[in-house]
Amino acid sequence: MTLFACKATLISSVSFEELSIRKDSYIIVRDGMIEKIADRIPEEYRDIPVHDYGSALLIPAFSDLHLHAPQYVQRGVGMDKLLFDWLNDYTFPQEAGFRDLAYARAIYLQLIRDLLKHGTFHAAFFTTIHYDACDLFFRMLGESGMYAYTGKINMDSNSPDYYVEETEKSIADTERFLFEHKDLYDGRVQSLIIPRFAPTCSEKLLKGLGELARKYDTGVHTHVVESKAEAAWSRELFPQYASDADIYEQTGLLQGKGPKIFAHVIFPTEDDERVIKKYSCISVHCPISTNNITAGVMAVKKMHESGYTIALGSDIGGGHRTGIYDVISSAVQSSKLRAFYLEDDSRLSLANAFYLATAAGGNVFAENIGKLEEGFRFNALVLDGMQDKGREMTPEERLERFCYCGDDRNIKARYLNGKQIDPEEVYERLKRL
Repeated sequence: MTLFACKATLISSVSFEELSIRKDSYIIVRDGMIEKIADRIPEEYRDIPVHDYGSALLIPAFSDLHLHAPQYVQRGVGMDKLLFDWLNDYTFPQEAGFRDLAYARAIYLQLIRDLLKHGTFHAAFFTTIHYDACDLFFRMLGESGMYAYTGKINMDSNSPDYYVEETEKSIADTERFLFEHKDLYDGRVQSLIIPRFAPTCSEKLLKGLGELARKYDTGVHTHVVESKAEAAWSRELFPQYASDADIYEQTGLLQGKGPKIFAHVIFPTEDDERVIKKYSCISVHCPISTNNITAGVMAVKKMHESGYTIALGSDIGGGHRTGIYDVISSAVQSSKLRAFYLEDDSRLSLANAFYLATAAGGNVFAENIGKLEEGFRFNALVLDGMQDKGREMTPEERLERFCYCGDDRNIKARYLNGKQIDPEEVYERLKRL
């Protein structure tokens, strides 16, 4: 049994609109779970160890709901290109290299270390079509202590000759992956079915994957209405379906109990909206990425108010920043541009975006992840060093400055599953896998 307390200024989301700020408070942690929060140490805990962080901020760890793990090595490269040129000129050739397990290992090691450095402890990952590399990544995630959804990508159509699957093999490899990776790591890392996006999948493949979704009761992670061009291409290739999201409903991919993660959802039609709400799909806002590829800006506030479930994603490597705190600031910035050009009320506040990055995102992994509240898992970050000498800042101002100006050097301590971790130590341990 482990029992300790942390003293700091606690910031956590109450709701989409409201932050809870508790100055100079104590958070009691027993066996990785938050047992009590108090203004002073209760008598029954007076002899336990206390990690006193003074005036530093203590916040929930971040969640990244859409990240292309193999594209980590591409971040910040080819950012002057539009989506399809970027995929063909950079992404597909680079991802094809993951047939080399040594190459995959080197990239995935760096990615996991960087995520932990920047405070992302929960993430949903795309990978590649290569079974062995996907298996290695799954095991790395499990040993790292992170919470994750991952799997093997499926793509048998409209893909380069050097990076495409045979339909039956894609289905067979996906079933093997689902079977061999179930019930591992106490459920912290789970498999999802990952059709890259509708244009790179045949109807036969999608229906085969739909049968697996029902058989293994699992979820799906894909791209939906990522851009106007992608949505139009999907409708051209699948004219028998009402919309991009309808393709996944009608082929059976939304029948399992696992999460249904739809990246981007920038231009949903009424048919898309019907499907997304019917199956409680998570729409992932990736503002840095969609700015880079000029895809558009999700109507986050309007969609939230109308009942969409929304979280944030880095979309590495379309997005060039690892830290979700950078995505928080970008979400606010993008919303202000949308409001300016459309003359509507689509501006997001810091509280709105912070909620999407912590409480909303964490809830996709477990009901007790993403907040600093009693009964929640203690996955948390200690932040400091944002304040200038000679001027006092409120806790909310310091949090905002971290999201706009901070980096991993401002994260003074990291708690994952109630244990303080060092990303470098995790990196060295994973190298031995």
